[in-house]
Amino acid sequence: MIKFKTLRFKNFLSTGENFTEINFLDNKTTLVVGQNGAGKSTMLDALSYALFGKPHRNILKNQLVNSINKRGTLIDVTFDIGSNSYRIMRGIKPTKFEIWKNDQMINQDSNARDYQKILEQNILKLNHKSFHQIVVLGSTSFVPFMQLKPSHRREIIEDLLDIGIFSKMNMLVKEKISGLKDKIKENGHKLNIISTKIESQRKYLRDITQINEDLKESKNSSIEKLRNEITDLHNENESLSSVVDETEPLTLEKTKSVDEKISKINEYSTQFKTEMRAVVKNAKFYEENENCPSCEQEISAEMKEEQMNKAKDRAKELQKGIDDATKEFENLREEQSKLLAQMEEIRAHQRTMHSNNYSITRLQQSISELQKELEDMNTDNNDLSKANNELNDFMQEKEEYVTEKMKLNDEMQYNSVIVELLRDTGIKTKIIKQYLPVMNQLINQYLQILDFFVSFNIDENFDETIQSRHRDEFTYDSFSEGEKQRIDLALLFTWRMIAKMKNSVATNLLLLDETFDSSLDGDGVENLMKILNSLDDNTNVFVISHKGELLDGKFSHKLEFIKEKNFSKIRKVA
Repeated sequence: MIKFKTLRFKNFLSTGENFTEINFLDNKTTLVVGQNGAGKSTMLDALSYALFGKPHRNILKNQLVNSINKRGTLIDVTFDIGSNSYRIMRGIKPTKFEIWKNDQMINQDSNARDYQKILEQNILKLNHKSFHQIVVLGSTSFVPFMQLKPSHRREIIEDLLDIGIFSKMNMLVKEKISGLKDKIKENGHKLNIISTKIESQRKYLRDITQINEDLKESKNSSIEKLRNEITDLHNENESLSSVVDETEPLTLEKTKSVDEKISKINEYSTQFKTEMRAVVKNAKFYEENENCPSCEQEISAEMKEEQMNKAKDRAKELQKGIDDATKEFENLREEQSKLLAQMEEIRAHQRTMHSNNYSITRLQQSISELQKELEDMNTDNNDLSKANNELNDFMQEKEEYVTEKMKLNDEMQYNSVIVELLRDTGIKTKIIKQYLPVMNQLINQYLQILDFFVSFNIDENFDETIQSRHRDEFTYDSFSEGEKQRIDLALLFTWRMIAKMKNSVATNLLLLDETFDSSLDGDGVENLMKILNSLDDNTNVFVISHKGELLDGKFSHKLEFIKEKNFSKIRKVA
């Protein structure tokens, strides 16, 4: 419960440099009187401005400063809530806004708007509209409950029943849902990106795997081709070796035999030619000489002829030997040429075999290199291994995003259910429905006290149903101003009673601004006084009126506002 204690203000509207002070706890009922313009309603504007930063009436902020002093406006209000004492100080020119709790000022690091929220939401737990439905009933800028929009009616009832927290929770949950939507959208974007990365990585792996397989296949094919070449070379060498092994010894033997024969033929030919020269010389001797040079004896004709014939016969024999040797030589030379050709062919085979062996060694080396490359591809394929590791990282990252997506969706569903529960048609409506019978009962009780016998009921949408004794249905706008004011009063006291029952925004202070001066007749005044006098001792009532003579003697205390030298001040009457 808010227990207002004091209100002080200076240089506010028509008040001067000296503080005007009102003690709310001095008396149970106080009548506030004064001439028009004396400043009676200033206390309402001062209290409203101190608490909410806006006056009770429609007055601009710069008009609140005293027009003579033009600065130094200050309002100071004190109140208790439970065991805590509060003091609110608000000033204009210079600007000032301080909230004190138990003689310690609450941190002012936040801006003025947030500082005001702390006051309204955490301390007072009511806003400007609710304040004027529960604490103040005025005839100036006051908007009766029944003339408010349904949304504003709901705000007041929510403050009364202390269920405005559900609206704040709903707003917070909606903000959270908005944040979740952004997170879900961001999560979906990340999932799309990582899925694209995974698909690209898989394609890269397929491509690099295919390249490796193609490369392996190519290397294996090369190895097979090289092995086939080696086999062909081995086969060729075997064939050539067989030929060489078979022909070389025989050819060498034949060649040796032919060489030996040629050598002998050459020897024979030489001998034959030597002997032929001797024969020719001897024949020439007998032909040219008549006497023997040694013994000087005459060589007979018979002897010459005999020796010449012998020489001729021997020459023929030698010539035949030479011719035969020459023919044999030519035959042997021809055979030797053939054998040399065969040996050259054998040497060619041997050179081919040597070249093949060199090629086989080179091909085997190439095979070894290709096999090493294949082993390296199988055991140390860094590109493929790295790509697989990256793919695993992408998959794990996607799994994390999917897990996050599931959590976000679960949280979204959970908060969506909460939003449904926190809607006006949810928990709040159920709570309001529980209080509606009590509200309607109290409203009708106060209407009867005010001698207005109708059946008044409001539903969970705060629409009214008004019926007369004859069950004729009416609306609020169909009544006269006096009847409307009775309904407004009944609602005011009902809201205060509900607030007291709920102990949410209950307060000791009740301010009625010219309520008795408007549309209430004599009976209405008396009935209203019955209600005021029936209030408990913890309620302090201030009634502002410019018809004090009609209300004299009905209140325990009286304050009079007067004007002195253009400044308003209070004169205590009784």
